[in-house]
Amino acid sequence: MVVIPALFLLGSLFLCGPVEAQSSTNEILKQAALQWKGTLTCDKWDCNCTFYRQRGCCCAANDLYQVEEDTFVRIEYLWHDISTLNSRVKALTAGAKVAFQATIDPNIAIAIPGSTELCFGPFNTNVPVPYASITLNDGRGYNPSLGVFTAPRAGVYVFSFTVYSSVKQYGRLYHKVQLIWNGRPTASVWENNREDGEDSASQVVVLELQRGDQVYVELISGRKLCKYLEYNIFTGYILYPFNDE
Repeated sequence: MVVIPALFLLGSLFLCGPVEAQSSTNEILKQAALQWKGTLTCDKWDCNCTFYRQRGCCCAANDLYQVEEDTFVRIEYLWHDISTLNSRVKALTAGAKVAFQATIDPNIAIAIPGSTELCFGPFNTNVPVPYASITLNDGRGYNPSLGVFTAPRAGVYVFSFTVYSSVKQYGRLYHKVQLIWNGRPTASVWENNREDGEDSASQVVVLELQRGDQVYVELISGRKLCKYLEYNIFTGYILYPFNDE
């Protein structure tokens, strides 16, 4: 009972690689191993694997091949997940690149009847301020023809506007400009005094917008902005988008 297992072990170990030996001794060892019916010392031992598949002395090699195959499949899934994540990140960052800055073109100023002042206004109705000179318009959310920003996606936005006006000596500063969000006044700056000949004021507003919401700045009826109109600035940018859109 001791000889045959020993023969089996010797024969199998001798034939771990490609079977090349042709000697009668090797054949005897092979046959002894193939005819063995008892319990083998290696749980993974398989004579068919050893002598016919010729992959190695022990069928643990098959397990290694299976591990290799499973690892390759997992790498494929991982690569797919990374590609999907990369596409989502690109879509998210592309949507987050929303910012604009524009100023008034001073050439729109006209002379007020009975005065030499060049001003935008006054008008008999509220008028959107035409910030037509664009220095930044990422996301193309701002329309310079209308002076209106339309949110390309939902999120939290920051808007600011600076109002500047200057009048001649003993003139009267008389302006009021307000930020409009979907037709509703949200913030404003104004001046109505004779204390100085020029004035500048700014407002910063944080708004939670839905896609398609509109924001613009308007000049109140009867008011005017005069001289150095290019100092009037309207800016906005997305602080962060809503990811569930």
